[in-house]
Amino acid sequence: MLWVPWFVDDDGANDGIERRQPPSSPMRQLIGAYARVQRQAALQRVASMMAPGKTVFLPIVLLLLALALPACGRTPDEAQVRAAIASIAQAAEAGSASDVGALLSDDFDGNGGQLDRRGLTSMIRLPALRGEHIGVTMGPVSVEPRGERMVASFTVTLTSGGKLLPDQLGVYQVESAWRKEGGSWRCYTASWEHSL
Repeated sequence: MLWVPWFVDDDGANDGIERRQPPSSPMRQLIGAYARVQRQAALQRVASMMAPGKTVFLPIVLLLLALALPACGRTPDEAQVRAAIASIAQAAEAGSASDVGALLSDDFDGNGGQLDRRGLTSMIRLPALRGEHIGVTMGPVSVEPRGERMVASFTVTLTSGGKLLPDQLGVYQVESAWRKEGGSWRCYTASWEHSL
Protein backbone atom coordinates (compact mmCIF):
# COMPACT_ATOMS: atom_id res chain seq x y z
CA MET A 1 0.00 0.00 0.00
CA LEU A 2 1.26 3.52 -0.86
CA TRP A 3 1.71 6.02 2.00
CA VAL A 4 0.96 9.73 1.43
CA PRO A 5 1.08 12.60 3.92
CA TRP A 6 -2.04 13.15 6.03
CA PHE A 7 -2.71 16.59 4.56
CA VAL A 8 -3.40 15.25 1.05
CA ASP A 9 -7.10 15.62 0.26
CA ASP A 10 -9.08 12.46 0.79
CA ASP A 11 -12.17 12.29 -1.37
CA GLY A 12 -13.34 9.19 0.49
CA ALA A 13 -12.74 6.83 -2.42
CA ASN A 14 -11.10 3.51 -1.78
CA ASP A 15 -8.13 4.09 -4.06
CA GLY A 16 -5.66 1.87 -2.22
CA ILE A 17 -3.81 4.81 -0.65
CA GLU A 18 -3.35 4.83 3.12
CA ARG A 19 -3.59 8.26 4.69
CA ARG A 20 -2.35 8.65 8.22
CA GLN A 21 -1.06 11.24 10.65
CA PRO A 22 2.72 11.73 10.67
CA PRO A 23 4.51 9.89 13.45
CA SER A 24 4.87 11.75 16.73
CA SER A 25 8.42 12.90 17.40
CA PRO A 26 10.10 13.58 20.76
CA MET A 27 10.41 17.27 19.78
CA ARG A 28 6.66 17.49 19.10
CA GLN A 29 5.94 15.94 22.51
CA LEU A 30 8.33 18.40 24.18
CA ILE A 31 6.63 21.39 22.51
CA GLY A 32 3.20 20.12 23.58
CA ALA A 33 4.36 19.70 27.19
CA TYR A 34 5.85 23.23 27.19
CA ALA A 35 2.59 24.70 25.87
CA ARG A 36 0.60 22.93 28.60
CA VAL A 37 2.95 24.28 31.32
CA GLN A 38 2.69 27.84 29.95
CA ARG A 39 -1.11 27.64 29.77
CA GLN A 40 -1.27 26.39 33.37
CA ALA A 41 1.08 29.20 34.54
CA ALA A 42 -1.12 31.80 32.84
CA LEU A 43 -4.20 30.42 34.58
CA GLN A 44 -2.40 30.59 37.93
CA ARG A 45 -1.45 34.24 37.31
CA VAL A 46 -5.08 35.11 36.55
CA ALA A 47 -6.19 33.25 39.69
CA SER A 48 -3.64 35.15 41.79
CA MET A 49 -5.06 38.45 40.52
CA MET A 50 -8.46 37.38 41.82
CA ALA A 51 -7.06 36.61 45.27
CA PRO A 52 -8.31 38.72 48.21
CA GLY A 53 -6.50 42.06 48.37
CA LYS A 54 -5.74 42.06 44.64
CA THR A 55 -9.30 42.38 43.35
CA VAL A 56 -8.85 46.13 42.91
CA PHE A 57 -6.30 45.56 40.15
CA LEU A 58 -8.60 43.53 37.88
CA PRO A 59 -11.43 46.11 37.64
CA ILE A 60 -8.87 48.81 36.81
CA VAL A 61 -7.42 46.70 33.99
CA LEU A 62 -10.91 45.93 32.67
CA LEU A 63 -11.86 49.62 32.79
CA LEU A 64 -8.73 50.61 30.85
CA LEU A 65 -9.45 47.95 28.24
CA ALA A 66 -13.05 49.12 27.90
CA LEU A 67 -11.88 52.68 27.35
CA ALA A 68 -9.23 51.66 24.82
CA LEU A 69 -11.41 49.41 22.65
CA PRO A 70 -13.63 52.12 21.09
CA ALA A 71 -10.52 54.01 19.98
CA CYS A 72 -9.30 50.94 18.10
CA GLY A 73 -12.37 50.87 15.86
CA ARG A 74 -12.57 54.60 15.15
CA THR A 75 -11.51 55.83 11.74
CA PRO A 76 -8.93 58.63 11.92
CA ASP A 77 -10.21 62.08 10.98
CA GLU A 78 -7.78 62.37 8.05
CA ALA A 79 -9.11 59.13 6.59
CA GLN A 80 -12.70 60.35 6.98
CA VAL A 81 -11.90 63.57 5.08
CA ARG A 82 -10.14 61.58 2.33
CA ALA A 83 -13.18 59.30 2.05
CA ALA A 84 -15.51 62.32 1.83
CA ILE A 85 -13.39 63.84 -0.97
CA ALA A 86 -13.47 60.52 -2.86
CA SER A 87 -17.27 60.39 -2.38
CA ILE A 88 -17.66 63.90 -3.78
CA ALA A 89 -15.54 62.97 -6.82
CA GLN A 90 -17.62 59.83 -7.46
CA ALA A 91 -20.90 61.71 -7.01
CA ALA A 92 -19.78 64.51 -9.35
CA GLU A 93 -18.79 61.99 -12.01
CA ALA A 94 -22.15 60.24 -11.62
CA GLY A 95 -23.96 63.60 -11.88
CA SER A 96 -25.50 63.19 -8.42
CA ALA A 97 -25.77 66.77 -7.20
CA SER A 98 -27.61 65.77 -4.03
CA ASP A 99 -24.78 63.43 -2.96
CA VAL A 100 -22.26 66.23 -3.49
CA GLY A 101 -24.45 68.68 -1.58
CA ALA A 102 -24.76 66.26 1.34
CA LEU A 103 -21.02 66.63 2.01
CA LEU A 104 -21.01 70.43 1.82
CA SER A 105 -21.97 72.64 4.76
CA ASP A 106 -25.00 74.91 4.41
CA ASP A 107 -22.74 77.99 4.42
CA PHE A 108 -20.32 76.59 1.81
CA ASP A 109 -18.17 79.26 0.12
CA GLY A 110 -16.53 78.39 -3.19
CA ASN A 111 -13.64 80.39 -4.62
CA GLY A 112 -14.06 83.40 -2.38
CA GLY A 113 -17.81 83.94 -2.86
CA GLN A 114 -18.05 83.00 -6.56
CA LEU A 115 -20.08 79.87 -5.84
CA ASP A 116 -22.27 78.77 -2.93
CA ARG A 117 -23.61 75.31 -2.12
CA ARG A 118 -26.65 75.69 -4.35
CA GLY A 119 -24.57 77.04 -7.24
CA LEU A 120 -22.11 74.16 -7.06
CA THR A 121 -24.82 71.50 -6.98
CA SER A 122 -26.57 73.17 -9.93
CA MET A 123 -23.28 73.17 -11.82
CA ILE A 124 -23.05 69.39 -11.30
CA ARG A 125 -26.71 68.81 -12.14
CA LEU A 126 -26.63 70.71 -15.46
CA PRO A 127 -24.42 68.31 -17.50
CA ALA A 128 -26.43 65.34 -16.17
CA LEU A 129 -29.66 66.98 -17.39
CA ARG A 130 -28.06 67.48 -20.81
CA GLY A 131 -27.08 63.80 -20.92
CA GLU A 132 -23.38 64.63 -20.82
CA HIS A 133 -20.73 62.83 -18.80
CA ILE A 134 -18.07 64.60 -16.77
CA GLY A 135 -14.97 62.55 -15.99
CA VAL A 136 -13.33 63.27 -12.63
CA THR A 137 -9.80 61.99 -11.99
CA MET A 138 -8.34 62.69 -8.57
CA GLY A 139 -4.68 63.27 -7.85
CA PRO A 140 -3.04 62.62 -4.49
CA VAL A 141 -4.81 64.17 -1.50
CA SER A 142 -2.87 65.69 1.39
CA VAL A 143 -4.80 66.35 4.60
CA GLU A 144 -3.45 68.58 7.34
CA PRO A 145 -5.14 69.11 10.71
CA ARG A 146 -5.54 72.72 11.85
CA GLY A 147 -7.06 72.75 15.29
CA GLU A 148 -10.51 71.21 15.10
CA ARG A 149 -10.60 71.59 11.31
CA MET A 150 -8.86 69.92 8.39
CA VAL A 151 -7.36 71.39 5.23
CA ALA A 152 -7.12 69.11 2.19
CA SER A 153 -5.15 69.91 -0.96
CA PHE A 154 -5.30 67.92 -4.18
CA THR A 155 -5.43 68.10 -7.95
CA VAL A 156 -8.44 67.09 -9.99
CA THR A 157 -8.73 66.61 -13.74
CA LEU A 158 -12.09 67.22 -15.41
CA THR A 159 -12.84 65.69 -18.81
CA SER A 160 -16.00 65.60 -20.87
CA GLY A 161 -17.48 63.80 -23.82
CA GLY A 162 -20.14 66.49 -24.25
CA LYS A 163 -20.45 70.10 -25.30
CA LEU A 164 -19.03 71.82 -22.24
CA LEU A 165 -16.80 74.77 -22.89
CA PRO A 166 -13.16 73.68 -23.23
CA ASP A 167 -12.02 76.33 -20.73
CA GLN A 168 -14.00 74.55 -17.97
CA LEU A 169 -12.09 71.29 -18.49
CA GLY A 170 -8.53 70.52 -17.47
CA VAL A 171 -6.47 70.21 -14.34
CA TYR A 172 -7.37 72.18 -11.21
CA GLN A 173 -5.41 72.71 -8.01
CA VAL A 174 -7.92 72.59 -5.12
CA GLU A 175 -7.62 73.53 -1.46
CA SER A 176 -10.62 72.72 0.73
CA ALA A 177 -11.37 73.25 4.42
CA TRP A 178 -13.43 70.80 6.47
CA ARG A 179 -15.15 70.87 9.84
CA LYS A 180 -17.16 68.35 11.80
CA GLU A 181 -20.91 68.92 11.76
CA GLY A 182 -23.19 66.44 13.47
CA GLY A 183 -20.46 63.79 13.63
CA SER A 184 -19.57 64.01 9.90
CA TRP A 185 -16.89 66.00 8.13
CA ARG A 186 -18.32 68.64 5.78
CA CYS A 187 -16.53 70.98 3.41
CA TYR A 188 -17.27 74.60 4.32
CA THR A 189 -14.93 76.36 1.90
CA ALA A 190 -12.89 75.51 -1.17
CA SER A 191 -10.77 77.39 -3.64
CA TRP A 192 -9.51 76.18 -7.00
CA GLU A 193 -7.48 77.46 -9.86
CA HIS A 194 -7.02 76.15 -13.37
CA SER A 195 -3.50 74.67 -13.65
CA LEU A 196 -3.39 73.65 -17.31
